[in-house]
Amino acid sequence: MKTQPKNSTYRVAVYPGSFDPVTMGHMDIITRASKQFDHLIVAVLNNLSKNPLFTVEERKDLLRRVTAHLPNVEIDSFRDLLANYVREKDAQVIVRGIRSITDFEYELQLASTNHKLNPDAETIFMMTNPKYSYLSSSLVKEIAHFNGDTTDLVCPEVDIALRQKISERAGK
Repeated sequence: MKTQPKNSTYRVAVYPGSFDPVTMGHMDIITRASKQFDHLIVAVLNNLSKNPLFTVEERKDLLRRVTAHLPNVEIDSFRDLLANYVREKDAQVIVRGIRSITDFEYELQLASTNHKLNPDAETIFMMTNPKYSYLSSSLVKEIAHFNGDTTDLVCPEVDIALRQKISERAGK
């Protein structure tokens, strides 16, 4: 899906993250944000300081599969500063999910920095659904690593890919 020409009524938002893997908490934010904007770009961050379980392409593929029912959602990736990426995509809004006060403090610092670098982009915080407030990709990976049940934490497609990837890494 291509970004439409920028005008005063067409609203484009970017929801950035590592999505390693995409969780039900992420899906909650994606679904809700897709209802608030004309076009939502879910942008996979290629964070060089992390050692992800899934490659960027695998994460994008999983995101495409689990968001296929949302026609205004585009999946992309970036390696640049978020502020630059948002400008490049002619987006007006950065969407961030908040689970806790700790998240808010960190996200406020990022939002202020992004606003300094790109004053045309606003950051909007969406509170995570309370039933996902404890959930993180790191926690999901740890549970899966020890063969715990992740079926309520990720979409079925992600659960299968997660089990496969962990099995491959373990050499099974």
